[in-house]
Amino acid sequence: MPMIRLMVCQKGGTIEDALDIFQDGLIIMLEKLDDKQFALTCKFKTFLYCVCEHLWKTVLEKRLASANYFVRRIEPEGDKDFTELIDHQMYEEIFHDAFETLDPISKKILTLYWQEKSPQEIADKLGYTYGYVRKKKCEAQSELTKKVKRHPGYMRIKRTEIAAREVVH
Repeated sequence: MPMIRLMVCQKGGTIEDALDIFQDGLIIMLEKLDDKQFALTCKFKTFLYCVCEHLWKTVLEKRLASANYFVRRIEPEGDKDFTELIDHQMYEEIFHDAFETLDPISKKILTLYWQEKSPQEIADKLGYTYGYVRKKKCEAQSELTKKVKRHPGYMRIKRTEIAAREVVH
């Protein structure tokens, strides 16, 4: 754990982030060890470090994407053309429709995460355990993603994008 904590903290994370990454890394390791075709060809510690490093890079990429999203959201409206405004409005409607179909607990947990509350803060506020909040957040994000991708408006947009790419090529 110390080397994971050091790596995460040196790359802009907190001790809580390191604990989350370490826990996720251990879960992945357990899944790999259950796989009969998996053969560990290096030290367990080395492989765990690599898994955790990859997980942390993924978290950082998501944070960067999120930060970019918020920067785009606060752009002056005059800088956007008409199609960008329409696209943004359509995506917001699709997201909102999908979000509203989630169960109330999932909606509350995701809303608090988006307000940059830590898993422990959410657990304390809602009266759940830390582990339950983390598990429920992952499940809710997964369910929300599936619902967005199954939304008729989203599927129509994707078909249009594919058709446009075929015309260009």
